[in-house]
Amino acid sequence: MRLSVNIDHVATIRNARGGTHPDPLAAALAVLEAGADGITMHLREDRRHVRDSDVERVRATIAAPLNFEMAATEEMVAIAERLRPADCCIVPEKRAELTTEGGLDLLRADPFLPEAVKRLAGAGIRVSIFVEADPAQIEAAARLGAQAIELHTGAYADAAPADRPAHLAKLRAGAEAAAAAGLACHAGHGLGYDTIEDVARIGPISEVSIGHFLVGQAIFEGLPGAVRRMKALIAGVRG
Repeated sequence: MRLSVNIDHVATIRNARGGTHPDPLAAALAVLEAGADGITMHLREDRRHVRDSDVERVRATIAAPLNFEMAATEEMVAIAERLRPADCCIVPEKRAELTTEGGLDLLRADPFLPEAVKRLAGAGIRVSIFVEADPAQIEAAARLGAQAIELHTGAYADAAPADRPAHLAKLRAGAEAAAAAGLACHAGHGLGYDTIEDVARIGPISEVSIGHFLVGQAIFEGLPGAVRRMKALIAGVRG
């Protein structure tokens, strides 16, 4: 299982006071040195954390895969076509939300979404769609031409420990539905040390994206140390 580290909230800390510190590119290099397998960045319409220049610098500097999270808009598709990251994960986006609140509803999706998927794939980018662990949504992602899905793990991560098995069962069923549809399966949102191991036991999930927890944990043990510990927990399950 690969670990892609989302560095958005390094930029959030920088933006709290302006200036250039801490630098998201320096964070990307540090987590890759610590064993991360890739970098995730979500360029939001309101640029509340990473900026265009952050994504451009990371894309130009790192050799590891860049997973570019984006809304399905003309502006973001054009940026992705220019930068050509390894992956684009299409996510829902609302200005009022603090963070992404759930998966994209592909049964009521924007009419632009099929064109966005087609153009991204045409640029040689692997297209993923952020969805709930719902077979109908996963089948819709396959029909759209996506090559992967990312399962929203927020409800599982936020649940009380006694309630997590039910959420895990849904995630496992979603991962199996993705495999049956010929889609790569990723997962992310809200995962931490106490939740990663059970997700790592779901065989079809090949990649997790983790950001907020690792950036927050860096206050206590440093960002490279947090990444190494997360990688060790994954390796303890996956071997």
